[in-house]
Amino acid sequence: MLLARVEGNVTATRKHPSFASWRLIICQPIGREGQPEGAPCVALDSLGAGMHERVLLSSDGLAARKAVGDDKSPARWMIIGLVDEVAPGTTAMEDALGAPARPSP
Repeated sequence: MLLARVEGNVTATRKHPSFASWRLIICQPIGREGQPEGAPCVALDSLGAGMHERVLLSSDGLAARKAVGDDKSPARWMIIGLVDEVAPGTTAMEDALGAPARPSP
C-alpha cells in the first residue's frame, strides 16, 4: 500500500474494455509530510476521490483485475481508501500543515 495524493483525472478517447465503467485517476505517491516520492501512477477509483485528496493505493494487480472482472486487464493500481488523518488525533488540516498531534483525552 502507498499513501498518495490525487493530482488529476485521465481522459481517454479509447481505453481497455475492462475500464469501461471506472474512473482513472492520476495519483502521486507521497511521504508522511506530503512530499512527492517516486513517479505518479494511474489508478482505478471506485470511491470518488477528489482533487488533492490523500488516498491509499494498492498495487495488487490480481485484486484490481478481479475488481474489473477481467483476468487479462492491464489494471494494477487501485484506490482502496480515502485518508482522513495520517497521525492519530489530528484533523485533516493539522495533518496537511504538519501540526503536532493533540494529546488524547
